[in-house]
Amino acid sequence: MVDDTRHRCHHLVSESAPCALGGLVAGRDVDLSLDAFGPYDKNGAMAGRFAPSPTGDLHIGNLRTALVAALLAQTTGREFIIRMEDLDLVTSSPEFEQRQIDDLAAIGVTTSAEIVRQSERFELYHQAITRLTESGDAYPCFCSRREIRAEIEAAAQAPNGNLPDGAYPGTCRDLTARERAEREAEGRRPALRLRTSGETYVVNDLVAGEFEGGVDDVVLARSDGVPAYNLAVVVDDAAQGIDQVVRGDDLLSSTPRQMHLQRLLGLPTPEYAHVPLVLGEMGSRLAKRDGAITLRELVVRGESITSVRNAIANSIGCRVDGLGVNFVDEWARHWSLDHLSRSPVQLSELDLAIGDEEGSS
Repeated sequence: MVDDTRHRCHHLVSESAPCALGGLVAGRDVDLSLDAFGPYDKNGAMAGRFAPSPTGDLHIGNLRTALVAALLAQTTGREFIIRMEDLDLVTSSPEFEQRQIDDLAAIGVTTSAEIVRQSERFELYHQAITRLTESGDAYPCFCSRREIRAEIEAAAQAPNGNLPDGAYPGTCRDLTARERAEREAEGRRPALRLRTSGETYVVNDLVAGEFEGGVDDVVLARSDGVPAYNLAVVVDDAAQGIDQVVRGDDLLSSTPRQMHLQRLLGLPTPEYAHVPLVLGEMGSRLAKRDGAITLRELVVRGESITSVRNAIANSIGCRVDGLGVNFVDEWARHWSLDHLSRSPVQLSELDLAIGDEEGSS
């Protein structure tokens, strides 16, 4: 039977909440200490973060979310951390990492903390994966992407409750040892998936309000052994003492997955604030078709860094007139999360040189 468990998790955990992947795993002691891998003191520390993937330049929406994260951390007495989520070593690059750091600094988003890179922390993620595997909370999945797409399309008419869109239908969840051996003999390399049982979590989000969502059999590690986003972000947030997560609201539906992993691994749950996105002309997420959407592109179009910075700040409710050199501190003195609109922002509302240059085709 499916265990339709509904978890109402409060964001601010007690001081007694465990902050390390320690204890017994499958009857034996395993060193799953997070402390050896993170540069931060987790004893009572509080921190917020912005965690981009260095696969390209940050667009206006990314920069806007980063400014909200930095200001919310500062106004609530938290350290602010930047983390590079460069799990995909093919598409990530040091060049884009530096460009992102420079663009963040240009709008006033900086950190005094060491920048952590996920590509340097695989051992830590594999320790967590070992724990989930040996506790029976993970299983190998031999499905190809094409097979998964076909299975999802075939099941499209079937009710899936409140699971995220595109949830894996569980084809490999209960394979017998013989069936697994047959697939391995065919040369198939399995990914690793989370084993779930219909769990549901309620997120009390600082911006979006109450959101209820289910947990699906999300990938924990790809077939090439690279850890997946949902696993890595949960481990990193705990290791870095992150108790406040600010990010775009396109990730709200992933939060129940992460809360479930936090519970399985004995890790604290941060408070969440999912920021409404900046949308393009067609009401969809920003894309190249929307014109100049990065700081660098806008500067080429004739915008000053100050005008872009002020447009972003104004869109989250900051006063932008009469500011001195310490504009971030001045924003922080007068800003609160109540100033942030709970609705998406249209790119055209920022009043920047977004459209095509004169004479271009």
